Amino acid sequence: MLGITDLPTYLVGLALIILLPGPNSLYVVSVAARRGVRAGYRAAGGVVCGDAVLMALSAGGVASLLQASPLAFSVVKFAGAGYLTWLAVGLLRGAWRLWRRRSERRAPDAPAEAAVGDTGERPYRRALVASLLNPKAILFFVSFFVQFVDPAYPHPALSFVALGLWAQLFSIAYLSVLIFSGTRLAAAFRRRRRLQAGASAAAGTAFLGFAAKLSLAS
Repeated sequence: MLGITDLPTYLVGLALIILLPGPNSLYVVSVAARRGVRAGYRAAGGVVCGDAVLMALSAGGVASLLQASPLAFSVVKFAGAGYLTWLAVGLLRGAWRLWRRRSERRAPDAPAEAAVGDTGERPYRRALVASLLNPKAILFFVSFFVQFVDPAYPHPALSFVALGLWAQLFSIAYLSVLIFSGTRLAAAFRRRRRLQAGASAAAGTAFLGFAAKLSLAS
């Protein structure tokens, strides 16, 4: 159908890949825990739109450019690593602020505090930029999708679109689970600044790890 071969295997592999932790999913659950469901879905929208753009670029041949030009790959790679580092610094600063104020009492119905640097945070834009500044994602979409495209099919673009729609469907379902899990975590964090600070610090440290991994990619 639509030039797709072995769809069940593709769906199983896709599910396993999406379940792997990464900076996009971590950012979505972090936003949901700090700011609620609506902000979590704005971040998820940024991830979905960013992935859609990367899939279109993959089908359009940008992946071939990145493979052929080490300079282009390096520029995008280090820009992405720098952006992830910037997000990590914001989370770590927020964790430090919460830790310093851990002894203060808060009203039972007071909302959870936003981390330092979150004033004016735009979850959609941050998630979109983080998704786009990931050259490995473009290469992944090509290398993974092409395994399930029938080379004899006369319209391979339709095959890429169908595979991409399945990927987006799985991604939206998974991010929805993370968003509602994040809001449940927020209820536990609301009266526990130490726990909230620890979670923010862990998220920031993870982002630093993702940035280092991306900067060392080849």
